[in-house]
Amino acid sequence: MDDAPTAEPIAAKEAARPVPTDAFIVVPVRSTVLFPEVVMPITITRPAAIAAAQQAVREQRQIVVVLQRDPENADPRPGDLHEIGVVANVLRYIAASDTEHHLICQGVQRFRISDFVDGFPFLLARGLHVPEPTETGTEIEARFVNLRQQALEILELVPQAPAELRATIAGISQPGALADMSAAYLDIAPPEKQDILETIPLVPRLDKIITLTGHRLQVLRLSHEIGAQTQATFSERQRQAVLREQLATIQRELGEDEGGGAEIAELSAAIDKANMPEEVAAQARKELRRLQRTPEASGEYGMIRAYLDWLIELPWATPAPAEIDIAEARKILDADHYGLDKIKTRILEYLAVRKLAPEGKAPILCFVGPPGVGKTSLGRSIARALNRPFVRVSLGGTHDEAEIRGHRRTYVGALPGNIIQAIRKAGARDCVMMLDEIDKMGSGIQGDPSAAMLEVLDPEQNATFRDNYLGVPFDLSRVTFITTANALETIPGPLRDRMEIIALSAYTAGEKLQIAKRYLVRRQLEANGLKEGQVEIDDAALIRIIQAYTREAGVRWLEREIGHVMRSAAMRVAEGGEVKIHIGEADLEGILGQTRFENEAAMRTTVPGVATGLAWTPVGGDILFIEAAKTPGNGKLILTGQLGEVMRESAQAALSLVKTRAGELGIDPASLEKSDIHVHVPAGATPKDGPSAGVAMFIALTSVLTDRTVRSDTAMTGEISLRGLVLPVGGIKEKVIAASAAGITRVMLPARNRRDYDDIPQEVRDKLEFVWLEKVDDAVAAALAPAKSPVAA
Repeated sequence: MDDAPTAEPIAAKEAARPVPTDAFIVVPVRSTVLFPEVVMPITITRPAAIAAAQQAVREQRQIVVVLQRDPENADPRPGDLHEIGVVANVLRYIAASDTEHHLICQGVQRFRISDFVDGFPFLLARGLHVPEPTETGTEIEARFVNLRQQALEILELVPQAPAELRATIAGISQPGALADMSAAYLDIAPPEKQDILETIPLVPRLDKIITLTGHRLQVLRLSHEIGAQTQATFSERQRQAVLREQLATIQRELGEDEGGGAEIAELSAAIDKANMPEEVAAQARKELRRLQRTPEASGEYGMIRAYLDWLIELPWATPAPAEIDIAEARKILDADHYGLDKIKTRILEYLAVRKLAPEGKAPILCFVGPPGVGKTSLGRSIARALNRPFVRVSLGGTHDEAEIRGHRRTYVGALPGNIIQAIRKAGARDCVMMLDEIDKMGSGIQGDPSAAMLEVLDPEQNATFRDNYLGVPFDLSRVTFITTANALETIPGPLRDRMEIIALSAYTAGEKLQIAKRYLVRRQLEANGLKEGQVEIDDAALIRIIQAYTREAGVRWLEREIGHVMRSAAMRVAEGGEVKIHIGEADLEGILGQTRFENEAAMRTTVPGVATGLAWTPVGGDILFIEAAKTPGNGKLILTGQLGEVMRESAQAALSLVKTRAGELGIDPASLEKSDIHVHVPAGATPKDGPSAGVAMFIALTSVLTDRTVRSDTAMTGEISLRGLVLPVGGIKEKVIAASAAGITRVMLPARNRRDYDDIPQEVRDKLEFVWLEKVDDAVAAALAPAKSPVAA
């Protein structure tokens, strides 16, 4: 090679055998045609081409660059290449990545391939160098002069054409070199360039390239004329805009202003009255000056005006501290909500601190609980107690950070984020803002909104919250933020750390009855156009609806069923004009249909191998049946019911514990080796997981292997260890309430969960018998019926 390539480091590879001296390494290319005396970059991505280039660099050899006939062919063979290529020197080799390498090559001479050499991982060919013709004459000279003039004119019309290329074209003295250089840089298809490369005689080659450059020159001339006309049009528009602005100035001087000056004056006065901070006021004045200089017909005029409207309408002024009456707040909470004594006490403590330290940094309250237990209505009650505006922002399904921080004004239709929009809607900087369903935010390619919420909910940072649309800081420290969630697991840890968690649990049957009597019946009377006293529902009917037609943690389904009853009564009133309607328990089946829920525990646990467990879900507690069966086999454990990994491990641990205590339980160890154990948890379409079913699984296995039934009035929860200990679990309050609602009268709980006993409502405690478990032996003694006595012969 003429010059040694300055190659970047190439990965060390196993040395290939040397290439024969009479053969050339061939690098096939898809859409690039290299010409002699032309320096051009080439990108190679196929393994064979990369191997060929690396072999050439390793042996400091020239290569032959050849265009393949079909650019879509990923593995070209000898018959897929054109016969004529160009011998080239590799000036530089760059390995950009494992799959993409770059060569900077300089064409030397045309090369005609005669045959290929086999036995190498890349293409290798023999052939002949094609010498450049040296003929001269007036025809060639005339074509040479014409082509150079066309090429130089093209460079004049092409924007940002390099001056070096213009100097190179002007300095070429050989017709063949000028034709090759022009073809290399002309914007034509690769097959046309290959046709010129394969045309060796000068006259035909010059004629072909002159035809192509002439066509390209005409296109560029026409494009230049169109561009000039467009520029003239824009210049005319600019001239009109200047004249229009001058006319507006003259009209203002003559007192003939059509309202533009009045609008600017009105905005200026509004900025003065908005009590903006100094930094914000300066930004508003700057935008007002821009608006004054912008023609009304311009699209930017509307954008600036909308931005100023947002700045003016936001409540910037520091609100005066409002008086908080703790006694009145207690009345409001009691009037709006039944029960929830601990929750009300915590809210009153919060209000008392706000009264004594109005400038202090208040904690962010997060109400967590099942749907329908009154989280949102508690926020409204707090706003009433504080005598402040209430605004709700729904975060469920939010996956774009701009929904919190706003869009930048460079985007068409940009708006502030939901936080600033809610404050503008409330009209007060000290409003009560409820961020609903904060656990249901998601992240996407537009960013993570939960990360943006970190600044909003941090009292140390939100005093200088910056919305992308406003571009100026806004003080959120006086906003009372209250958040709600159904579950804490999906809230990121840093965000959860900024909030004080207040848990709302499921309602008991007695609490639901009182809520229905005090709130739901009256609300549904009004919703269905009925007057007070027209329809009465007695307590027995309400209790029947609660127990037989609904099973939920909150009261939403209960309100729907009461609404169903009211609609039926409204129809009777509308049709027959009945003055007063009484709904009793006996009337429900004709209105609501057959009962939907019944006591399944007694029916399911009448045979050995079925135990009643207790489960916690994001929508409250529930009962869970664990079924076990023994079949002839070889000791396998079969688990079904869409169980999670932790629940499967609990089943395996329970079986291991049963095998360990087989002698104590009266189980023949040999029978375990000859039997398969199948554990199934019904409702197989519902995913289930968690360790708290360990005790229930152990009891179900013991029941089926000892042929002893489990007491139908008993439900249990607890995790087990391989030593037979019963370990504590969570959600005790919700689980016990669910057991009571399902008709269970006896619950077995881990002894180490005694600390949760006080959280269980007194109404539920009075209905249930509690058995505290230290070891699984306690569970066996308390849950299983006595063994059947053998029948005398």
